[in-house]
Amino acid sequence: MIAGPTASGKTSLSIALAESLNGEIISVDSRQCFRYMDIGTAKPTAEDLEKIRHYNISVLNPDEEDTVADFLKRAEDYTNNIEVKGKSVIYCGGSTLHLQSIIRPLDDIPSADPDNIERLNRQANEQGLDSLFMMLQKADPEYAKKMDGLNRQRIIRALDVWQQTGKPFSSFHSNEPISLPVHLKAFALHMDRSTLHQRIENRVDDMLESGFLDEVRELLNKGYSDQLQAFNTVGYRQAISFLNGECSYIEMSDDIKTATRRYAKRQLTWLRRLQFLHWLDMNVMTEDEAIEEIRKAII
Repeated sequence: MIAGPTASGKTSLSIALAESLNGEIISVDSRQCFRYMDIGTAKPTAEDLEKIRHYNISVLNPDEEDTVADFLKRAEDYTNNIEVKGKSVIYCGGSTLHLQSIIRPLDDIPSADPDNIERLNRQANEQGLDSLFMMLQKADPEYAKKMDGLNRQRIIRALDVWQQTGKPFSSFHSNEPISLPVHLKAFALHMDRSTLHQRIENRVDDMLESGFLDEVRELLNKGYSDQLQAFNTVGYRQAISFLNGECSYIEMSDDIKTATRRYAKRQLTWLRRLQFLHWLDMNVMTEDEAIEEIRKAII
């Protein structure tokens, strides 16, 4: 498993590692699974995909629902497909819930109730997402406190579970320390903050120069609602606000960079809780040196 904050070089390293280990890559990302969302999710390039087989890339339409459980089922199928071929499985990504699902099985949480989901979505549309978040704060203050921003899908799911069971959503989450399965080796990329922030700045500039706004326009022109959960992610939210005339180009660009830095900080905070991670200091290592250290650790 190759983890790390956004813009830390995970994709490049995982491709080089796959070449070295005769491996194939499973994207552990909550947005790269959606078609047409290429630039904004920093998907591997067409050349990268030609070089090394990747999984969980562009397998769903943006308006299809996708949960961590759905991802885990796909990942298990992908893993079996790769292992049958005698190749190494390389998980690469930074979506923390998805990473955790691979490390530790999901808790036994009841399936979604369609009636609850429909009713809660209707309330969010009519009364605003804030009204649901207030409900969540009363029903499950622990989960509400941990939530970063108003994530519609997670708020509705937590309320759905509470309405079905009468128990807080957080009560289904194990408090036991996360331990690494014996069959898995996990690595994380470290960079000093100034270097990472500069890489984030460069990535956002490159993204905008590469036609990101055209990508978002095309998605909207295809008829996808700007309220889709898939668009509730850094970059797409700000681009849609700009295209709707709600902010200037400079404000959009600055907001994407700020939000991406904050996202990277959250990723690192989560990763640092995992005592079993083997950190690779990319401030002092070349990619080749990092691959050699990984090879030594897995032998």
